[in-house]
Amino acid sequence: MDGKIIIVSAPSGCGKSTIINALLERGDIDMQFSISATSRQPREGEVHGVNYYFLTEEEFRNHIAMGHFVEWEEVYAGRYYGTLKSEIDRIIAGGHNVVLDIDVKGAMNVKSIYGDRALSLFIMPPSIEELRRRLESRATDAP
Repeated sequence: MDGKIIIVSAPSGCGKSTIINALLERGDIDMQFSISATSRQPREGEVHGVNYYFLTEEEFRNHIAMGHFVEWEEVYAGRYYGTLKSEIDRIIAGGHNVVLDIDVKGAMNVKSIYGDRALSLFIMPPSIEELRRRLESRATDAP
């Protein structure tokens, strides 16, 4: 039996990764994390195929042209993020549920493809001030 798709969306800094990791660690739900693809360079400690599938901008655009993504976005000029169909299909074909960490627009695309097999959750930040504090304390991106 094929698994379900669980989509978690929120602005950066709202705790998506913390929530997803806690659910994965508890193990109450048979689910695997869908690894996204990106055209950005790896940050220190990130590993291809573990944190992201790191692609060149040209490779990413080729995958777009071939229709390999269920969702993708050019977040900044030349910096793409997306979810490969093959990643979702690999996990659900194995009978596991798949969890996605994607934006709302991407979630809508996934829902349009997979319909009721996809459950979408949105996490709200505690406040704009707290969200700003979290993002600034990361010190991983320019203001």
